[in-house]
Amino acid sequence: MREFVTGVSLLARGLALVLRNPRLLGLGLLPALLSGVLYTVGLVLLIRFLPDISEQVTWFADDWSGWLRDTVQVLAGAGVLGLSVLLGVLTFTAVTLLIGDPFYEKISELVEDRFGGVPDEVETSLWRSLRRSLADSLRLIGISILIAIPLFALGFLPFVGQTVIPVLGGALGGWLLALELTGVPFQRRGQRLRHRRVVLAAHKPLTLGFGVAVFACFLIPLGAIFLMPAAIAGATLLARRALGKPIEITTTPSL
Repeated sequence: MREFVTGVSLLARGLALVLRNPRLLGLGLLPALLSGVLYTVGLVLLIRFLPDISEQVTWFADDWSGWLRDTVQVLAGAGVLGLSVLLGVLTFTAVTLLIGDPFYEKISELVEDRFGGVPDEVETSLWRSLRRSLADSLRLIGISILIAIPLFALGFLPFVGQTVIPVLGGALGGWLLALELTGVPFQRRGQRLRHRRVVLAAHKPLTLGFGVAVFACFLIPLGAIFLMPAAIAGATLLARRALGKPIEITTTPSL
């Protein structure tokens, strides 16, 4: 529990770091704003056509009695909306990281420098870094879809679907967000997605604490947009902590 709480606090520390540099915060918000516009339009369209989608996915209930058919359609609509929100949070992060790769690289670099830097940093070109980020993001999006589909189906179970499944979805979503957001500091050390999984798995309570905190904040309207720079800074602290690096100030602050 102590490690979980520490993980949650890393997001707050990331926010404090970024707020000390308004210019850097502004740059970090631009990619999230662009992604936010795209995803907002998608959400509005989804809500507009949600009744039609609910009818399509419950075609088997067309001949049922009125109240039973309507109940199934409402549950299906809630399930579709929940699935879309889960996928939206996870893919929003991946898309925003790709759009804002140079900006988030800078935020992560300044956080690293504040706490001692990366002596073993591996230099990579911008295009190679983008290719690696794209490949890792696509893998994580694929994993997210594979996880979201059974959660969507289980959401129809009475009681369990409205209690246990949302909690499980938040935990899995938080884990995947932590994997996505720590991509920059791990890539700076020449480590890919498979390395991140191993390192973060050895610190599950810490990772889940941070990831669940980010997931919960991203569910708040506009939360994903305004907290993305803080999430990057916090993820950098998470990576350093998981890798056994100090997260106490050792150099003159630049953030």
